[in-house]
Amino acid sequence: MANINAALSAPAAAAEVRIDAERPGDGPAVEALIHRAFGPGRLAKTAERLREGGAPLADLGMVAWRDLAIIGCVRLWSIRLGDAPGLLLGPFAVDAAHRILGVGRALINEACEGAARAGHRLILLVGDETYFAPLGFAAEPARRLVMPGPVDRRRVLVRALASGEADHLVGPVRAESPP
Repeated sequence: MANINAALSAPAAAAEVRIDAERPGDGPAVEALIHRAFGPGRLAKTAERLREGGAPLADLGMVAWRDLAIIGCVRLWSIRLGDAPGLLLGPFAVDAAHRILGVGRALINEACEGAARAGHRLILLVGDETYFAPLGFAAEPARRLVMPGPVDRRRVLVRALASGEADHLVGPVRAESPP
């Protein structure tokens, strides 16, 4: 899909990192990477309640490759943000040995651009604002949303993929089956 080496740090570019759409056969390697990054505790998180019983959107998941190994991944899920359709970004993981290379930011940017091209208008995630704010995510639009369980409200972030889409968000965040 995308050769992102121009956007990566010099060591990553030299190693030929590329980002592609996740394929069905990538699932076991992606799951293993997610497990290494988060451990079994991730299943207790509130964001997991939004993923239960559903499946990530197959056409929007992305993986980062270095040589023949998957070193990063991001998945997107259909959700509702009050009355508005949206996407939940996550899990998002980068192999520990590759985290300083810029792979994570490149994955997030590619996933958001792909979602926008597909006509999606809002993305929500639970994460560190200092990391995600430079990628277009903000806490303010999420302040009137209610997550389905305990969560640090400061970590609920939204990115509008179209101007003004996040201005009037209000209500519960809930899972939605893909069309």
